[in-house]
Formats: sequence, C-alpha cells, structure tokens
Amino acid sequence: MSFSSDTIAALATPVGTSAIAVVRASGPDTARLVHEIFREPPLPRQARHADYRDCTGALVDDVLFTYYAEPNSFTGEDSLEISCHGNPFIAQKILEDLLGRGCRPAEAGEFSKRAFLNGRMDLSQAEAVMDLIHARSERALLAANQQLRGSLGKRMSELITLLVNSLSKIEAYIDFPDEDLPQENRNVLIEDIGRLLQATRQLIATNHYGEILRSGIKTVIVGAPNAGKSSLLNRLIGRERALVSPEPGTTRDYLEEVISFGPHALRLIDTAGLNLTPSALEQRGIEKTLEQAVGANLFLWVIDSAQSLPELPAQFLALMNPSNTLALLNKNDLPSFTLRVLPRDFLTVSVSSLTGSGLEALQMAIVKLAEAMRPEIGDEIVAINARHTHALEQALSCLVTAIDKLNTHDSTELVSSDLRGALSSFGEISGKVDNESILDRLFSTFCIGK
Repeated sequence: MSFSSDTIAALATPVGTSAIAVVRASGPDTARLVHEIFREPPLPRQARHADYRDCTGALVDDVLFTYYAEPNSFTGEDSLEISCHGNPFIAQKILEDLLGRGCRPAEAGEFSKRAFLNGRMDLSQAEAVMDLIHARSERALLAANQQLRGSLGKRMSELITLLVNSLSKIEAYIDFPDEDLPQENRNVLIEDIGRLLQATRQLIATNHYGEILRSGIKTVIVGAPNAGKSSLLNRLIGRERALVSPEPGTTRDYLEEVISFGPHALRLIDTAGLNLTPSALEQRGIEKTLEQAVGANLFLWVIDSAQSLPELPAQFLALMNPSNTLALLNKNDLPSFTLRVLPRDFLTVSVSSLTGSGLEALQMAIVKLAEAMRPEIGDEIVAINARHTHALEQALSCLVTAIDKLNTHDSTELVSSDLRGALSSFGEISGKVDNESILDRLFSTFCIGK
C-alpha cells in the first residue's frame, strides 16, 4: 500500500540527445494519466505504442508507455514509464505536460525513497541503486548488484535475530526481578555477544574495500626522475596525458586519471621523480608525492633498468611493502636490459613504456594484489559505506560494554540498555529505525528520476 498522496514525475535518463529518453511518473493519479493521455485502459506490465498528445491535443511524439499497478512496481505504487525519442525538447515537453496534468516535480532520489517507504527495498538496497549507477569496474558492479539483491540486508537480519534472542533472555530476568541471572546463562550470553562482536568487526573491515570499489584503487606511480613514470601513465591510459621529456624532473606536480584495468578501476597518479638531492622546486613536488602516497592502495615503482638501482626516500619505503607494491623494471626493449634483484621481496614485472611490452603481465600482477585486498567474508562481496561503518562502530561499542558488564556482574537492566543501543544501530543500516532526517540526507544525494 502506497503512503504517498501526490503523483511525481521526472526525466529518468540524462539530459542530452540520445536514441531514447525515459520519463517516469509515480503515485495515485497514474492510472488517470494513462486514460487521459492515451485514451486506453491502464493494462499493467504491457508496453504499448501510442501517440502522446498534450493537454491541448497537440501531438508531441509517438512513444512506448508501460503502466505498473501497485504494489508490483519499482516504487510500490502505480507507476508509468514513457519512452520517447531522445530529443531533449521532446522529453521536456512530455514532462511539462505531466506537471500540467497535476504531477509535481520529483525531488532527488524520491522514486527510490518511495520504494523504501513502501517496503520494496531496505535502506542498504536503496544505496546500492546509486552504487550500481556509478560503478566503475566489474567488481564494483558485482558488489552493487549483490547488495541490491539484499546481501548486506540478509547479513544484518541474521545479526539482528541473534541480538534479539540475547536481548529476550536478558529481559526475561528483568520481568522477573526475584530471579538472578545464573552463571551458566551469563556465560551463554557472553558467547552469543562474542559472536556478534566478531561478525560486526568483520563487516567493519570491509569499509576500506568499499572505498576502493567506489573510488577505484588509488595507484601511485613512483620512481626516480626520468625512470619512465609519465610514459607508463600515457601507455596505460592510451593517450598522451603527461608531458614526456628526456630532461629529468619534467613532472613537478601529480596527474590523476581513472581507467578500467581488468575487473578493477585504477586511480592512476603520476608523481614527481623521487630525487634524494632535490632542488627547491623538486622538493615541493616530492612533498606532494608523499601526500598522495600516504593514502595509496597500490604503488607502481618504476625502475630504469638502464641505470643503477635507485634509492627511495625513507618516508616512501616505510609505506611500501610486498602486499601493496609492484616493481616495474622499465625499458625492457633496450639491448642492455637485465633483470635485477631488489632489496625487498616485491612482485616484479618487466615492461616497456615505449612499446607496451609486459602490460599483460602487469595487469595480471595488479589483479593478483587487488584480489588480496578483499576481506574474507563469505562468497559474496560485502563492501559497506561510511554510513554503515558509523552505525556498526556504534553497535560495536555497545556490545563491548555489554560484555564488560556481564563479566563484572553489573545490573541486568544496564546490560539490556547496551544491547538495545546495539539493536538500534543495526537497524539504522537497513532503515528499520524511524529517523526522517537520516532518510532525507541519504536520498538527497540521488539523481532526479531515481
């Protein structure tokens, strides 16, 4: 059953010329709109070809329209989708006519918000809609699809069930104050809450991987001046993005590009050469490189195989390790190329920024390191966002406090209060907690028409 009293409309495809544009409407007046505009009964889930005529009877376009009856629609209410020719003027004329017939413009994310409020999806699934739209890689797309189908919601439902069971045991003793909580029951509760703690920590650990999926693997290209870092960037993105010159120190500031590389998205960052005796201007470039390196997920250390093995500044070596660094022995097209033994056990790939040799091996090596970044938490990809993390950390704090109180034989009422705090925080993830300000803040980040 719909909770909305008005009917909304919006363009559901990007503004611009295309083959097709889609205009959406949703709300209690949708069936009336079908009758008025197309002079046909609103037959659910049937794509119909018809003329779209505005309020004056003027022909706007020939369109395909599909009517969805509640609750079997995206929003859970009567809905209409109109596919017209992708001329922005035509789409706007149809939208203006719908508004003239009593619809109001949809707010950002309002279609998804109605789907949530009408029970068509939980809050984590609604967030997955935007992840799906903005996915930059196969892995991000897979994670968004799994969350849209309820992967995170199912995990939270399991945790909530276990927590409710523990809470009911505690509150049974509150209802019968003459009974004390026996030691054996106390131990069972501690074990149950311990399992909740472990599962909560596992979910929190996926936050970092979630950032990687949504933004791309932050990949910083480092190395000595003139090692071929900018040439490698140009080769990877397939165009001349960075200025390349035989003169060392050409790159003074960092450049950033996002590319798809295998099943992952990489945020490639080309940086200034790491010179141990830099000039004043080079030093400023190195400082900017260090700023980027501090938050890097992956380092591509480019080594000029025609030169002696360079030293890296200590600040960078402290950030680089075999789990996040690939050593690229560059210029393997030269007759003088030789494989080197590195001071650390880094995974090594020989490449040529000039010819592209070794790029397939580089892709395989990057995929290997990227796959190792995914936390082990079952078969499905779970990658929570910042909102989920905040709620889970609050729940974790409550659970830790509850165990401490059980161990020190504190009041049963205080333990119950902590568990209820954890339950409330878990509920925020799926949206079971009635907090209108949280919902307004979340859905305002969505596109109009979603």
